[in-house]
Amino acid sequence: QGQFVESGGGLVQAGGSLRLSCAVSTSFFSLIDFAWYRQPPGKQRELVASINGHGVSNYADNVQGRFSIYKDNNRKMVYLQMNSLKPDDTAAYYCNFLNGISSWGQGTQVTVSS
Repeated sequence: QGQFVESGGGLVQAGGSLRLSCAVSTSFFSLIDFAWYRQPPGKQRELVASINGHGVSNYADNVQGRFSIYKDNNRKMVYLQMNSLKPDDTAAYYCNFLNGISSWGQGTQVTVSS
């Protein structure tokens, strides 16, 4: 089980950047695989990026090269650096486990204007 509190979203123009933060409450943080997900308006939630216990990351094709996921084991934080944002990146963003989803946090809204 875990608890997730996301922050850092906002309104940004296309081409801009944002860094999302996720405070995680869980045991064995450093060993766990985490992920960022997003839910665009009217669409289903989708996996954006993941990072495993060794710090190896993976990305969805549509964010590869623009987004970067990383974590701070000491602070139990997971981050998503988003660069070159596009209007299609507009969504509510959530973090959670990569496997065995726990309860969703409130998420943080990212809106990219054209």
